[in-house]
Amino acid sequence: MPRPRKKRRREVKRVPRSDATLPEFDWRACPEGLVTRRQLRERGLSPGGHGPVAVLRCKACAYRPDQSCIHPTRAWLYSVELARPKRVPTLAQEEALDRAMAARSTCPQCRRRYYFCLPLRTQGVCDPCDKGYAPSPDTYMASTAPVVHRLAA
Repeated sequence: MPRPRKKRRREVKRVPRSDATLPEFDWRACPEGLVTRRQLRERGLSPGGHGPVAVLRCKACAYRPDQSCIHPTRAWLYSVELARPKRVPTLAQEEALDRAMAARSTCPQCRRRYYFCLPLRTQGVCDPCDKGYAPSPDTYMASTAPVVHRLAA
């Protein structure tokens, strides 16, 4: 019969707040003009090379105002005034990305271009070619001709 294990008590790392670090704001108490990276993306902006200006504390740390938030659920806050509009890729950049994705999603044996990346490094071909069955038509692009330009820009 195995011996029962003793439960180890997890030590709580307490880091006192200091003025040397970035200012911290509690959950739902963030001032105007500071947003997270995801909120910047929704507005069509990027940080523009600037780092975070504050830290958004997690819900659990709201009960400990004298200590710093050390949880991985904290978020960085960026200034909206320092943010810049997102860069739009050129047509040549989009074409290069499309060619790279075509190489990852085209089977070298049957030349079908699938809507997902194929296991070319491990398997070498698509599943239908490897296992010998007919693929369903909704998994690949119908045309076997060279890939036409289907870019967003």
